[in-house]
Amino acid sequence: MTTPRPETLAKLTPVLTKRWLSPDAWRIGTYEKLDGYAALRKALKAHPDDLIQLVKDSGLRGRGGAGFPTGLKWGFIPQGDGKPHYLVVNADEGEPGTCKDLPLMTHDPHSLVEGVIIASYAIRANRAYIYIRGEAVHAARRLRNAVNEAYAKGYLGRNILGSGFDLELVVHSGAGAYICGEETALLDSLEGFRGQPRLRPPFPATHGLYASPTVVNNVGTIASVPYIVLGGAAWWKSMGTEKSSGPMIYSLSGRIANPGQYECSLGVTLRELLELAGGMQPGHNLKFWTPGGSSTPLLTAEHLDVPMDFEGVAGAGSILGTTATQIFSDQDCPVYATYRWLEFYHHESCGKCTPCREGNYWMVRVYRRILSGQGTHDDLDTLLDTCDNILGRSFCGLGDGATSSVTSSLKYFKQDYLDYIEGRTAPKLSDKQLVGAH
Repeated sequence: MTTPRPETLAKLTPVLTKRWLSPDAWRIGTYEKLDGYAALRKALKAHPDDLIQLVKDSGLRGRGGAGFPTGLKWGFIPQGDGKPHYLVVNADEGEPGTCKDLPLMTHDPHSLVEGVIIASYAIRANRAYIYIRGEAVHAARRLRNAVNEAYAKGYLGRNILGSGFDLELVVHSGAGAYICGEETALLDSLEGFRGQPRLRPPFPATHGLYASPTVVNNVGTIASVPYIVLGGAAWWKSMGTEKSSGPMIYSLSGRIANPGQYECSLGVTLRELLELAGGMQPGHNLKFWTPGGSSTPLLTAEHLDVPMDFEGVAGAGSILGTTATQIFSDQDCPVYATYRWLEFYHHESCGKCTPCREGNYWMVRVYRRILSGQGTHDDLDTLLDTCDNILGRSFCGLGDGATSSVTSSLKYFKQDYLDYIEGRTAPKLSDKQLVGAH
């Protein structure tokens, strides 16, 4: 295990995670002692438009994967339209390797609740929803308890802190469909329909929940808002890079000494994150990794010094995504890892569009054939051709994400595929697992 150098330890910037280790951090008493709801009091004295401008000035970008400018998204909401406005928090964290929102809601739920209130005030919404994944029972309990505590203290409900602003907040547990992490599928699910993505336009900003103006933001995005209100835009921009401001929670898992959450300024490198995490496990050398979860193209040991911000990772041919950094060693097989991810996407495809529904179904079977030692060289062309017919032709991003590991693993690790096909690597799957693969 390596000991981080002082200059690497300085990369840690605990902002959203600063309360996590405090005793009873999830309770309102602890939260209030540690600046809790001070930002709300400050925000309620400001004009809503000034808050939107503050978030724009901070450069805060969505923490859910796409990295869209948050203040710009809030500004899309039409004002004076006579319709109800809604804020919806996307807490349906379900992608393999992604685990930053659940610990945040478990350890510090009030930071999300306070962020919801401030954001709702800014966009003139009097009703807000937190849509949390159904399997996240413990986090949902903590969140509901925090909401109840906030109501009891007058931070939610009617005439919040005497400001004249009213807000009702509902925590809604979904049924555990990964597709509901896509914002329009989430809205359909919240309305009681089957979770499937909607055709856009119209966009949620004008026709969202119940066909009304709606902002959908990720947990980390909304939880950042109180800190920006208290610290200011310049302070927030003092962390990160010019176009990717602020800190980010990097979820490190895999073949490392100390997996976990590491909050650093955007732009930190994997080399530095590995140093913070104690290095690779003994006997393991880095082979490949995902910068932002299983839906982002794989990177290799050659990309150790790529800045992990939105622009840096994109420049390396991948996507920052949810900063779910899964780390694999030379003892892991990129072909088998891709197969396991594809099984997930095949299972979670909503089936609405043909490219994703059929493409992932058939790619899983091709992988089973390759991993059972019965693959052919033509199978590699078939995989690339299938990806070409899924990417950019699916109804939502699930199909695009499913192709990421396929094309990138073939780009960097084609020899691993050939070793299965040409018999140099022993089959990983049995004939029994091959049933239905032809």
